[in-house]
Amino acid sequence: MVFLYHNRKFWHNDVPNLVMRFFNEFHTGVSIFFVLSGFLIAYTYKDRPLQSNISYWKYLLIRSIRIFPVYLMILTAKYVDVGFPSAKESFLTYSLFYGFSDMYNLNGISQGWTLTAEMSFYTLAPVIYYFTKRSIAKTLVYLLLLLSITLAAGYAWHLINGNKDGFFYPWFFVLNTTFFGRFFEFWCGMLLAHYFNVNPLNQRKLKYATLIGGIACLGIIYLISCFEPNIFKHGTDQPIGLAIRNIVFPCAVCIFLYGLITERTWLQYFLGSKILVLLGNASFVFYLIHIGYVARKIWAIHMFADYNFCILWIVSILIYLLIEKPIYSFLKSKIQHYNYRKPIALPAEIPLG
Repeated sequence: MVFLYHNRKFWHNDVPNLVMRFFNEFHTGVSIFFVLSGFLIAYTYKDRPLQSNISYWKYLLIRSIRIFPVYLMILTAKYVDVGFPSAKESFLTYSLFYGFSDMYNLNGISQGWTLTAEMSFYTLAPVIYYFTKRSIAKTLVYLLLLLSITLAAGYAWHLINGNKDGFFYPWFFVLNTTFFGRFFEFWCGMLLAHYFNVNPLNQRKLKYATLIGGIACLGIIYLISCFEPNIFKHGTDQPIGLAIRNIVFPCAVCIFLYGLITERTWLQYFLGSKILVLLGNASFVFYLIHIGYVARKIWAIHMFADYNFCILWIVSILIYLLIEKPIYSFLKSKIQHYNYRKPIALPAEIPLG
């Protein structure tokens, strides 16, 4: 979906307007990823990282090494090739803080702004789950309060010094790009995980969930497209389209995921096949290279009719198997087996000389 969204310009003269309107809203593939991410983190970790400081830092380091090695490798390759930007921009892109800025969030690896949202979520996820399992309503209030504080901080910064870098400003940027504006997508996935954490998988209550959720997702994408002023714009550029994407669409995605988890369908078998699992494992690399620096380097060699869709997957699989997976496995093992030991407090009267 995201590949089609970013490359839709190639097909705007070859496909019907209705199809093009769908392509314009296929950025909702990121929403699906956010919901899935919320589910996987909550289902895997719950609030266990809060058991101790070392547990939390181990959790956060493991999540970081899932993102940073390949991201930093591609970013550095680009800067070495085309030249490093200013020290400020370099710091922001290397640290992922650039995703908090409306001015810088498309610099470096442009699609990397989602990684800023991901890391923000990873940082807060154990706390959010802790409150969720105690009170869903209060957790929603806390998250809305966090959004309000974020918006207020951005506008206060703007009033004080102009906020020329657009950190947490304006409101549309915050709601469209940052975790604080899109927390509901992650949280919906967490709520689904919490449901399965407290209910056995064999207690299926909703029939045809895969079909219902899939149709609902397509219907909502079409609904969002109805707010496009033309086939070159997004429906989410309008407040109501943005609200539908951020609030309504994640609910449909949860129904779809619920069906994939609980129902035996051809789609479940297809997505669980070895080749699709491999593509899923390599999808992070694919996401980082399907547009931008690496894609342009491949285009310079040859542009195939599918706009290098297959070639990009081959490169992604190779990077995953030869670089990403070995580095992640090695670092994860080191982190998991690290034992933190506090120094023994000796009585004051024992001479230490």
